[in-house]
Amino acid sequence: MAGKDFSDLGRVEALKALYEGTPFEAFGQNSFEASGREYISYASKVMLEGIDFDLVYFPLKHLGYKSVVGATGELYAQMAHPAALSVRLGVSAKLDFAQVRELWEGMVAAAKEHGYRQVDLDLAPSRNGLCISVSAIGETTLLTAKRRPAPKSKDLLCVSGALGAAFLGMQALERERRRFDAGEADHAEREKALSQYRMLVAAYLKPELGAGTVGQLEAAEIVPSAGYFVTRGLADAVKRLSRDTGLGAKVYADKIPFEGNSFQLGKEIGIDPFSAAMNGGDDFRLLFAVPILSLEKFRREFQTFDIIGHLAQPEAGTVLVTPDGVELPLRSPGWPDED
Repeated sequence: MAGKDFSDLGRVEALKALYEGTPFEAFGQNSFEASGREYISYASKVMLEGIDFDLVYFPLKHLGYKSVVGATGELYAQMAHPAALSVRLGVSAKLDFAQVRELWEGMVAAAKEHGYRQVDLDLAPSRNGLCISVSAIGETTLLTAKRRPAPKSKDLLCVSGALGAAFLGMQALERERRRFDAGEADHAEREKALSQYRMLVAAYLKPELGAGTVGQLEAAEIVPSAGYFVTRGLADAVKRLSRDTGLGAKVYADKIPFEGNSFQLGKEIGIDPFSAAMNGGDDFRLLFAVPILSLEKFRREFQTFDIIGHLAQPEAGTVLVTPDGVELPLRSPGWPDED
């Protein structure tokens, strides 16, 4: 297949070729049996070149992986096990078949890692750059659905990892791209400048999400009262939680987890890491409200999570509590109608 292009293969043969070597079947059925898992969840994600990613520095395999993780995280927030995935790619003329295969390989790697049983793919031409659309379907066990408690004041707010890292990593990449375009740094200098922020850059290019999180929660008999996937900043997720539950929420600034070097990079580029965490976006973290009676078990079983606050009575509002006790109202630029 080396050297072939879309004009040589045609759409059907290109799709067949992309499926070769994967555990999934081209042109399979778009339905599946629930097998006793009575609740079906769905999620979708669209990524557009020039808005959500820049192919100048975004490896295609990482991009494919990230697009699948972006939809999968929404399922995990709903306590759903991934089952079926549908992918639509709008491909521009500047991408050849080998590059699309690389993108697809990243998607397959993520689909296998997160346990999808079916993966559907279709291709279409695009005049406006690469467009990625991913739709995911998951199943929630009847037992888990029945055990889910109603959210209550004092339920703990728990997040699955460092916040603000992805936004800061993207800013580091953008800074080095501008320097390179202006002739201020060659490739070697750019790589050296980025190497000290490797973890931040990785958080943006290839976010990791624990594939066994839902199963581990079920095994520990811990069912969150609410769950959200943090992709537009922590403030947005907390305000959505408050809106959906009718409760207030308090987040403690000194409990927010940060990746190493976040403050060093923030100082260099003039961005407050707290601002990046609250409103930066692209962190791909899970935010769960966990009943306070499960505190000790949750701390013991889920040490990768950080407890950053709790739900409160409605009159408390949604606030960020500073180390000296000052309560600052949360604002979410991505959801101005909620402020």
